Amino acid sequence: MPIIVPEELPAINFLKKENIILLTKSKNYKKIFCSKKIIILNLMFKKIDTENQLIRLLSNSPLLINLFLLCINDSQSNNISSIKHTKKFYFTLEEIYNEYFDGLIITGAPLGLINFTEIRYWKKFVKIIEWAKNHVNYVLSICWSVQAILNILYDIPKKNNKFKLSGIFKHKTLFKNNLLTKGFDDYFFVPHSRYANFSIDIIKNYTDLNILSISEKAGAYLLTSKNKKYTFITGHPEYDAETIAKEYKSDLNVNLKSLIPFNYFPNNDISLTPKVNWRSHGNLLFSNWLHYFIC
Repeated sequence: MPIIVPEELPAINFLKKENIILLTKSKNYKKIFCSKKIIILNLMFKKIDTENQLIRLLSNSPLLINLFLLCINDSQSNNISSIKHTKKFYFTLEEIYNEYFDGLIITGAPLGLINFTEIRYWKKFVKIIEWAKNHVNYVLSICWSVQAILNILYDIPKKNNKFKLSGIFKHKTLFKNNLLTKGFDDYFFVPHSRYANFSIDIIKNYTDLNILSISEKAGAYLLTSKNKKYTFITGHPEYDAETIAKEYKSDLNVNLKSLIPFNYFPNNDISLTPKVNWRSHGNLLFSNWLHYFIC
């Protein structure tokens, strides 16, 4: 089934090349019958890239999805193009506060080295998480937002690594009969790009979360709450082939000692094009979330 997106969203022309069918709606038209309402809180700087990646994953479903985009109204942002884009296509929490959604997807954010309370929009982010408790059926959280929500809901502190965890890591499926991991292989690969670590012991002893998948090098990867409301993904199954390469080059501009992403560039040669070995897992994970949770 197609995904219903805002008119003129850049993803329409971009994903059309991949035979992904998108229908359009005006921003003011919120109610579409027989559809599932999914809203994405996009915290990434490159919003269009992230929109394309997530819409691609959501398109592999028989559900008719009415997609909304949510932003945090951050008047201090210096990214003019991002401000124009969000004003045109995104809602603020105030605009949809009385609405109800089947699902909320929260992206990562390039905030790994900043303490939560020092983030300028932290209070607004907390307000969205509190709002979601009563206005959203299911929440899917990615990378940095996992760290943030674990802190808000479970008071788990963030533990930063000495070096950025970046690259493609092998993961093990722990519970194959769980609906979220239905069809998973015994082992699969996922990109990671973060500074924080997740203590498996703390998750087991201080939360109600089930750990469905782990990585020997990257730690806990896929977590769900017992009531299925929250799904946490500590990696980036949505990433494109070149996403980590772009991040690595950006990191080098700040720190020339940045480590080459693990298991990413062929022969560790940054001039070579990385090969994608995680897309089938990402498609299946999102399809399972939509089919068994949202539906």
